[in-house]
Amino acid sequence: QTAIAAKMGRNLMKQYTVVGRKLPSEKNPKPTLYKMAIFAPNVSVAKSRFWYFLSSLHKLKRTTGEVISVSEVHEKHPTQIKNFGIWLRYDSRSGTHNMYREYRDLSAAAAVLSCYRDMAARHRTRARSIHIIKVDEVAANKCRRVHVKQFHDSKIKFPLPHRRTTQFKNKFSTTRPNTHFG
Repeated sequence: QTAIAAKMGRNLMKQYTVVGRKLPSEKNPKPTLYKMAIFAPNVSVAKSRFWYFLSSLHKLKRTTGEVISVSEVHEKHPTQIKNFGIWLRYDSRSGTHNMYREYRDLSAAAAVLSCYRDMAARHRTRARSIHIIKVDEVAANKCRRVHVKQFHDSKIKFPLPHRRTTQFKNKFSTTRPNTHFG
């Protein structure tokens, strides 16, 4: 059971809030705190991504800084489906591109995981070259993408055109079962 659960949960993304700062010194006894929302599969990768982004944004690196806290962010309503807008930047073979994408999912972390997989499928982008800039919940009337807007209909139906109505008495029959009712 635990091996199966570990195998299934291996690729899942989680949202972490990482807080870090430069090490205190005599010159600067109270350094500035930096807080960042990071999407990663585990705590160690979240810390690593935190230092990667912090070193590019500020003159700070792991050897001269410390992580104050790492906490996992849990979804407030994990059973309610939501629309998420994801702003990202990625490096392709030809250059760096900014992009906005929309996903319908139960949590922001699941939407980001869908985004990583979608970018790999559509643009052949590796996870290391995608930078998630912002993830925000989007109201239904503010959604832009057609593949998300099509599910906003309150009278949406999912018909089952091919199905078996009753179990057959015999395992073998001389006639084919009729599965089309529509």
